[in-house]
Amino acid sequence: MNDRRDDYWFPAKTLGYGWGLPRRWQGWLVLAVYLGAIAGSAWRFPPSAHPAAFGICVLVATALLVAVCALKGEPPRWRWTR
Repeated sequence: MNDRRDDYWFPAKTLGYGWGLPRRWQGWLVLAVYLGAIAGSAWRFPPSAHPAAFGICVLVATALLVAVCALKGEPPRWRWTR
């Protein structure tokens, strides 16, 4: 049975585990905010000058992205074949 729905923001990857590129505009917005947070962190805390602060910002932003993907994305599972 195929549980693919069109209302998922992030589809599951075709091969491997996790999520692929966004399917809906909300997913693209979340991805843009994530990339903006990474860029803003690099500007505010340059990695060469503040590696710990930059690393924490990246960790928090990534954890939030994964949480949104888990809530609004297709349930991930290992996929070995198409």
